[in-house]
Amino acid sequence: MADDESKIFSLRDAERLRAQLEPILIEAIEARRKLAELEEQLAKLAERVQQSGGMMIPFEKAAKQRLERNRLAESIQSALERIHSTGCVVKDLEVGLLDFPARINGEAVYLCWRLGEDRIRFYHSQDEGFSGRKPIDPRDADYRSPIQ
Repeated sequence: MADDESKIFSLRDAERLRAQLEPILIEAIEARRKLAELEEQLAKLAERVQQSGGMMIPFEKAAKQRLERNRLAESIQSALERIHSTGCVVKDLEVGLLDFPARINGEAVYLCWRLGEDRIRFYHSQDEGFSGRKPIDPRDADYRSPIQ
């Protein structure tokens, strides 16, 4: 993944890619939500098995739930791999936070976007997180080439 980490995005390219990645991100978030629900159900089932010594357990239902859990985990992993293969970084799957490596005024930064925002409007230095976001200055938003 060293090549992906060295990818530098212009704001225009990051915005174009963001639009393509948004449905994949939504798919991963939804799969993660379903997986959490399923994990909770399986934990409750495991507790019942332990308490009853395995008596009266719906084994077929449990097997289907385990298969679905595995499918959801694979779906999440696949979505994350598709996103990361573009050079974009998933910073927080729970809220849908993506970072795009870029340069602003010679500084290595991340163009930062969160699910629900209509476009990329913020950036932060690579050693800061979401809390360090700053608005992108329109003078830095060179849509023709990587931000300098």
